[in-house]
Amino acid sequence: MREYKIAAIPADGIGPEVIDCGVEVLEALAQRDGDLKFNVTTFDWGSDYYKKHGEMMPADGPARLKPFDAIYFGAVGAPDVPDHITLWGLRLPICQGFDQYANVRPTKILPGITSPLRNCEAGDLDWVIVRENSEGEYSGIGGRAHRGLPEEVATEVAIFTRVGVERIMRYAFKLAQSRPRKLLTVVTKSNAQRHGMVMWDEIAAEVSKDFPDVTWDKMLVDAMTVRMTLNPKSLDTIVATNLHADILSDLAGALAGSLGVAPTGNIDPEGRYPSMFEPIHGSAFDITGKGIANPVATFWTAAQMLDHLGESDAAARLMTAVEQVCADGVLTPDVGGTATTKEVTAAVIAAISGKNG
Repeated sequence: MREYKIAAIPADGIGPEVIDCGVEVLEALAQRDGDLKFNVTTFDWGSDYYKKHGEMMPADGPARLKPFDAIYFGAVGAPDVPDHITLWGLRLPICQGFDQYANVRPTKILPGITSPLRNCEAGDLDWVIVRENSEGEYSGIGGRAHRGLPEEVATEVAIFTRVGVERIMRYAFKLAQSRPRKLLTVVTKSNAQRHGMVMWDEIAAEVSKDFPDVTWDKMLVDAMTVRMTLNPKSLDTIVATNLHADILSDLAGALAGSLGVAPTGNIDPEGRYPSMFEPIHGSAFDITGKGIANPVATFWTAAQMLDHLGESDAAARLMTAVEQVCADGVLTPDVGGTATTKEVTAAVIAAISGKNG
């Protein structure tokens, strides 16, 4: 029996709804396999926890998570708690504390889902965005002085280190090398940011020499948004800074049909700590409790987690089930359907067990 310890942090908004469905799907995969078991422990951290305790998670939260094989994360953010408190109180301390420096966001148009891009169908858009996840614009360095006065000053310092840039470039080149097209696009803004981003460009060129079979090019981030919308077939693997990739991956999810189908893995490639897997759609309080949240991103995220754990067969079985259900038109309203969260989940479980054709 192959057993894995999974820490579930449903957190806020639709997070509990979709994570519950994700755990059901993991259990279905385990039953189908017969030699696979997931021991899931749920932690009630998030905005409700903050309202009761004055913190998003307890001080020993990371220590409690460390023994797990992976973390399954829902969403963070609430209308009545400032965003910088929710983000810096829960998600970022886990990502940075566990040095999950590679944020990996695959994007493709699933069968049955319509892209807003004209003449772009399933197979035409198949990207993986690699986001530097430990420094850059989200380093947390800076401060404010003279609050409330006319001369008030706020600084937000982007930190780029050689070790940080080199390791994310090497990760991205290796990933591109493993994909059929062996194509990498490096996103930058070195025309305006002449220190950190120029170093980013220089290190990309240095690392590229170790990957002669990978074709790579460089794009300014503003031009990249144009290329993503006008020439999506020209892209494959993409690497960008913490901020740039955060923005571009949301655009990518929208171009694939909905943020409700967009997954994420926060990876420690060295395996020193548990990696964390989360859908990128956010807490979506506008639909919380309505039963219509799209669970596909959470299922795809689970497939990423399974791949990371070495369970590639289970990951492939899950993605085959998801694509079959989408192709059959069992879709939530965000992608043009009428199905509920539970109906999509039930259809995916039926596909996993071979009961729906």
